Amino acid sequence: MKKFFILTLISAVFLSFNSFAQQDKSKRVSPPDSVSQKIKSGATITINYSKPSVKGRKIGTEIAQYGKVWRTGANEATTFQVTKDVKVEGKALPAGKYSLYTIPGEKEWVVIFNKNWKQWGTQYKEADDQLRVTVAPEKAESFNEQMQFKIAKHGEVSLSWGDVEVEFEVK
Repeated sequence: MKKFFILTLISAVFLSFNSFAQQDKSKRVSPPDSVSQKIKSGATITINYSKPSVKGRKIGTEIAQYGKVWRTGANEATTFQVTKDVKVEGKALPAGKYSLYTIPGEKEWVVIFNKNWKQWGTQYKEADDQLRVTVAPEKAESFNEQMQFKIAKHGEVSLSWGDVEVEFEVK
């Protein structure tokens, strides 16, 4: 009887995990999105992320808290991939795939490129950082309920969410 109970419990856990892993990502509350652009330097930048919504909350206090590492998206870690070595805000970033984190602030945001990209978004380890750059946030031209990334051909990457816009230059 004890063996039957243990086998049943293991089966239930396995089936639950398998069901979770197989779920349709398009039906999530924070839907997946991606953006890709070949920039002037010849490198292609690709960002894969999930789009959280503001839902009436205040950025900096209720969500994406000031002074704390934020996963910069929802669900799995947001990934930032470049096909060639580039400079981000003048600092070298080797070609490769990274998870993208930020530390939001009223006057500056720290943008973090972390070497461990294949993870759930909340599993950040500072020891795995490849690069950190600091940029000033701006007031967005219009309110964006869902977070979104854009990449311009000249290499400007922008993150817009709520009434905040954060931009960094990739060359």
